[in-house]
Amino acid sequence: MSPISFLLAQDNELNPTTVIVVAVALIILFFLMIIAAVFLSYFRWWVQAFFTGAKVSFWDLIGMSFRKVKAGVIVPSKIMAVQAGLTDTDLTTRSLEAHYLAGGNVPLVIRALIAANKAKTIKLGFREAAAIDLAGRNVLEAVQTSVYPRVIDCPAKENARQSLDAVARDGIQLKVRARVTVRSNLQQLIGGATEETIIARVGEGIVSAIGSADSHKVVLENPDMISKTVLARRLDSQTAFEIVSIDIADIDVGENIGARLKADQAEADTRVARAFAEGRRAMAVAQEQENQASIEESRAKLVEAEAEVPQAMADSFRSGKLGILDYYKLRNVQADTNMRTSIAAAGEDKTQKTPMTS
Repeated sequence: MSPISFLLAQDNELNPTTVIVVAVALIILFFLMIIAAVFLSYFRWWVQAFFTGAKVSFWDLIGMSFRKVKAGVIVPSKIMAVQAGLTDTDLTTRSLEAHYLAGGNVPLVIRALIAANKAKTIKLGFREAAAIDLAGRNVLEAVQTSVYPRVIDCPAKENARQSLDAVARDGIQLKVRARVTVRSNLQQLIGGATEETIIARVGEGIVSAIGSADSHKVVLENPDMISKTVLARRLDSQTAFEIVSIDIADIDVGENIGARLKADQAEADTRVARAFAEGRRAMAVAQEQENQASIEESRAKLVEAEAEVPQAMADSFRSGKLGILDYYKLRNVQADTNMRTSIAAAGEDKTQKTPMTS
């Protein structure tokens, strides 16, 4: 029988003291149940942190519940950091909670710090790793790329064009495919340009190097001149990567762009010359038409002048300035002139029809 039932059985008439005792007992029992539930909820996390030296107190676990932080994320991450031997002073329970509340991936950051610590050549602190993670970059992939460089195809495989096309000074086109080996630059990972910028800069450098070559044969004989020229330009400036090497994977000879351009230019010059010739011909035809019009105009004036001769002769007869004998002399002179003209014309026709003999 429970104590409360025993008290009720002893005294059927409840007095105020009995009611208060029962209420206090119920409240104490309720709080004991809450404490037991909380203890059972966080006991395993506290035990793991205690035996691994993670230094996560029971009150920290309770505070995580009020701060809406998952203890199942913070405690394993803290244990992982302690077991890996990370000694960063910024790596505290509160800093892990702050990064979690900011939307960061706490386990990923811890794994990245462990990878950087094991590499022994990468200096990466918790603050830098958290900033990289909050910037949207995969900090673990960045550390792995810094340890094991990655290869970027130039142009990219998903690009529609499978090669970089460049033309040497002799007009021959070369098709080039390159592979760029890069490692992550953790100091410039935040705000640095991505691999698309690396691909664009390397492509620009390859085209410039081939374009400055005197002959395509020089490039084919020494493909490494392209790599040396491009590397000397420091194309990884202000990017999230450091270029380790640039290797020419394939180089092919394309079209004779220079000859094609010269042929197109010659065709264009021919069309221009034809246009100018057509213009001059049109001007000559117009000038000829103007000359013919001038001749017809002169003939009209001559006919008009000849038409005035009989009128002038009639006026001379009326005024007495011209006599009959003068008129007949004038007619004889005209007839003699016409006869001489006819004889001369007949002689010219006969000369043209008779072949010359030697």
